[in-house]
Amino acid sequence: MSGPPADGLLLVDKPSGVTSHDVVDIARRGLGERRIGHAGTLDPFATGLLVLLVGRATRLMPYVDGEPKVYEATIQFGAETDTDDPTGERTTTAPLPQRDAVERAIAALTGAIDQVPPAYSAKQVGGRRAYTAARRGEPLVLSPVRIAVHEWSVRDFRPESAQVTITCTGGTYVRALARDLGRLAGSAAHLASLRRTRSGPFEVADAVPLDALRGGTLSLRPPLDALPTLAVDTLDESGVARVRHGMPVPASAPGARGALVDQARALVAVAERVGDQWQPRVVLRDA
Repeated sequence: MSGPPADGLLLVDKPSGVTSHDVVDIARRGLGERRIGHAGTLDPFATGLLVLLVGRATRLMPYVDGEPKVYEATIQFGAETDTDDPTGERTTTAPLPQRDAVERAIAALTGAIDQVPPAYSAKQVGGRRAYTAARRGEPLVLSPVRIAVHEWSVRDFRPESAQVTITCTGGTYVRALARDLGRLAGSAAHLASLRRTRSGPFEVADAVPLDALRGGTLSLRPPLDALPTLAVDTLDESGVARVRHGMPVPASAPGARGALVDQARALVAVAERVGDQWQPRVVLRDA
């Protein structure tokens, strides 16, 4: 792809069987832009929403609102795997649970909880990745991490499986929720399928398929679309000139942080309020 550098937001519907890094690489080739970052990965077997920032918009990553996460999951009862998902080897089997036991387990796994990450995860102990150690047959002892599960919604329940929608904080391992659900219900379980449908204000319904990246025909959403929860303050020409040089400007919009735009609503900078002024923190325009 030829033309000016690409800057903006790209929502991708990741298919199963590719990694999040694969998607980034395909986007780099399709857009002709090396600077692409993602706001949260998905396991290769999982599908759904990946939020990508492209070009200078990668500077906005600390300000992108990714909470909460919403997932559609299928939990398979009767067996655990070493990866807590369908890609692993079966390690434990148990009788199928009763529905009332599953409902009690769901209640226990709702709210603020301490979750032990999967043995096959990117967590590090002493500089060693958990999945690297697990593959060598030397699984690490992982400390629990405080997460929050806002809601479970059971869409379908059968003796051998449950289809659920889970709303949770970032950093939650849905694989570990499936594992713990089985254990608390007096059975065993693993995650059979996973699809992310939402990340903060972003919806998978608005995402493009992976083939659109390969074709190189897609268009980016403007950088301002990556910051829908920030107050927007419009600058005149002199304000744009000041912000481009990192200088403060008067604040007229509410909030602790603001998206500063020009008269055409193109994003100039992200700023933080200091008294009654905006102090630019990330500037997207060249000085």
